[in-house]
Amino acid sequence: MTDMYASLRSNVSMLGQILGDTMKGDLGETFLEKIELIRQLAKQSRQGDEAAREEMLNLLTAMPDDELVPFAKAFNQFLNLANIAEQFHTISRNCDEIICVPDPVDLLLGRMLNGRIDEDKMLECLGNMDIDLVLTAHPTEVSRRTLIQKYTAVVDCLTNLENEQLSDRERKAQNLRLRQLIAQIWHTNEIRNERPTPVDEARWGLATVENSLWQAVPDFLRQLNDQIEERTGKKIPIDIAPVRFSSWMGGDRDGNPFVTAKVTAEVLDRNRHTAARLYLKDVVLLVNELSMEEANEELKALTNNSHEPYRDILRDLRQKLRNTIDYLNLRLEGHKPEVDMATIIWQEDDLKTPLNQIYQSLCDCGMSLIANGLLLDMLRRLACFGIHMLRLDIRQDAERHSDAIAELTRYLGMGDYAHWSETEKQAFLLRELSSKRPLLPADWCPSDEVAEVLATCREVASQPASALGSYVISMAGKPSDVLSVLLLLKETGCRHPIRVVPLFETLDDLNNAADCIRELLAIDWYRGYTKGMQEVMIGYSDSAKDAGVMAAAWAQYQAQEQLVQVCRDAQVKLNLFHGRGGTIGRGGGPAHQAILSQPPGSVDGRIRVTEQGEMIRFKFGLPKLAVQSLALYTSAVMEATLLPPPEPKPEWRDCMQRIADESVGAYRKVVREEPDFVAYFRAATPEVELGQLPLGSRPAKRRVDGGIESLRAIPWIFAWSQNRLMLPAWLGAGEALRSAMERGEADLLKEMAAWPFFDTRLSMLEMVYAKAEPNLARYYETVLVPQALHHLGITLRERLQLGIEAVMELTGTDELMSHTPWNRESVQLRNPYIDPLNFLQTELLARTRKEDASDNVQLALMLTIAGVAAGMRNTG
Repeated sequence: MTDMYASLRSNVSMLGQILGDTMKGDLGETFLEKIELIRQLAKQSRQGDEAAREEMLNLLTAMPDDELVPFAKAFNQFLNLANIAEQFHTISRNCDEIICVPDPVDLLLGRMLNGRIDEDKMLECLGNMDIDLVLTAHPTEVSRRTLIQKYTAVVDCLTNLENEQLSDRERKAQNLRLRQLIAQIWHTNEIRNERPTPVDEARWGLATVENSLWQAVPDFLRQLNDQIEERTGKKIPIDIAPVRFSSWMGGDRDGNPFVTAKVTAEVLDRNRHTAARLYLKDVVLLVNELSMEEANEELKALTNNSHEPYRDILRDLRQKLRNTIDYLNLRLEGHKPEVDMATIIWQEDDLKTPLNQIYQSLCDCGMSLIANGLLLDMLRRLACFGIHMLRLDIRQDAERHSDAIAELTRYLGMGDYAHWSETEKQAFLLRELSSKRPLLPADWCPSDEVAEVLATCREVASQPASALGSYVISMAGKPSDVLSVLLLLKETGCRHPIRVVPLFETLDDLNNAADCIRELLAIDWYRGYTKGMQEVMIGYSDSAKDAGVMAAAWAQYQAQEQLVQVCRDAQVKLNLFHGRGGTIGRGGGPAHQAILSQPPGSVDGRIRVTEQGEMIRFKFGLPKLAVQSLALYTSAVMEATLLPPPEPKPEWRDCMQRIADESVGAYRKVVREEPDFVAYFRAATPEVELGQLPLGSRPAKRRVDGGIESLRAIPWIFAWSQNRLMLPAWLGAGEALRSAMERGEADLLKEMAAWPFFDTRLSMLEMVYAKAEPNLARYYETVLVPQALHHLGITLRERLQLGIEAVMELTGTDELMSHTPWNRESVQLRNPYIDPLNFLQTELLARTRKEDASDNVQLALMLTIAGVAAGMRNTG
């Protein structure tokens, strides 16, 4: 690495040294020397030294059981600390120009206001912006919450150590704290003993808000206001909330039997409880700060001319928040307490109205400087988080709703809904939706599964609209899938309109999405229900698993274009909800680049995006990182709205369609048609063993007896990243690009790099290819896969190489990621730590598959899985 990475190198070295000292104190110098020897041998092996590779493998295969866990733990924590140092470096005062880009909002405002965008139009766009980031608990976040808190504390120490004004005593204290934290990390079990519950996951999401976003949101809006005011002389509104947050944690019941109506109710109460507790802290601080006596006439009247009017109002709010917390505590303990609603904060206006009155009075009395401090921060938190903290989405599979209605129609003697045509279903649903009589009989005792669906709908009906986000229907494909949910909600007493959102996931569903929405919007009753806004969710993970990344990406792009046109024709606004994963194979990648690669007109100031698993921590885990991420989202949505990308040329479309057709054929020929594929996949990756790792609350499969088709997209990607082949993120793409070049379309493909959609696809492919390690994948095959299946591994590695060569030819480089040297360096930096974990994982998989493994072997295997995931970041 060059000198520009000096401060990063210094932190990596320091953290590694402290970890080494900790291990030496725990396990002795001999063990530490063995760790260092294996790391050096891994580096030499990377450089082609076969003797070093053999020596490393001999050391790993001969490692006694009692050394397995500490060895895996050592390399795992080296990687975690390297991640921390890199994460910190992006927000460090010593950040290098190559890594730390200028503020994206500032750059965009400069481009807009110096160009063709009218200032008022820009401010209007910002004022109406609606970015909804939906936090989900997908099981790619391997680290335990207690460790995440310690990692955050390590960053705090690194921040403090950057202060050149520290005295020797203060610096010594910070170094001691750093050593204590790393010792705590080393002596903490990295693997959860038990699989987390959905409530545990929801609490983890709330911790992200409390520890980072609670501070980051007002900090970001303050910076945004300063940038706008500097360039336009105007301030942004005090109640502006360009970015809001929702959650699936505790609401996503698709394939997760552990998410019940009772769980959802508890999570909603916990969300309120956290909000009340955090607002109480703010109010306590404001009581201390707002000691002024001068007030406007409105506030004087409200407080009977009190000599401390602001404190009087705030003390009342303080008591109401305390009452709210006590009330919610009783509910969470399982009680059903009676409460006078006038004594608690139960509606947003209960808090917003008095705070606004205080703010206005301070401004009226010439104390704007005071008003725009903590009070403004609190008002902006309220605009973003409301009093429910995270709006909860509900997600359920379409089949569960159909089954519920079918069971009901059979009970009522109306026939079997399940066997009706789509036309008959729609007619029945619309008739019942318009009917004023109840459909559900009071004495009906449905099956357990149907009872749970109805209980969920009743829970939705009992909540205020502001507590909830959308009701998402997985595997939706027909208008009746949406209407059936609306009927169930109506029959369970839901009086407020909730967004019911079809999720189009498979390739066929994406291709038919526009027709489904067109048919829905042609129904007068439904058009009236939407009140001019239609939300549609686009699935990335399952469409990529179904068709491969290239074909899925093109289907997603076309579906969005068609949906934009359908909603435009129906004079309905479209809000697209992107179900992106953290990994490339699940639609992940840099958010800014992803948003700008969407079709023109598909963003229009509004977007919903899932933030999954470990990416929540990497983007929002620290306040300064969260401010950067909020700025990236805001600038990208503003740019996509006001400076949309150009329409692709017809010849680009035709070429992309050919690539998509060929890539899906190449992908499915392997995944669906190759008879040995399933056996090879299960032998060459830790797919089976992943199911034993206590990560997320949701089972790895939708059906216990299913094969690849029932495997969830996350373990599908996760398993291939562990053996470093990364197959789902590239299979089919390279073959299709090479075919296009052989047809003489190389120049056309290079021209298509001017199209943000295609350029993003190439960029993501390049990153995946750079992280793929065919030699390691070959080693997994040699050790774990029966000889009769090796032919398939040879074919897959040949396809990988074909894709690498095609991309390098198109980009005109002889090295992957040459235009992003920091990303390439980041990958190479981790390899000497990841490689030994991969080799050890292979040895442990071989042991566990031959005999009953000891607890040490099982735990060490889990640690290698966690370590490889930590090292692979957004491809694991």
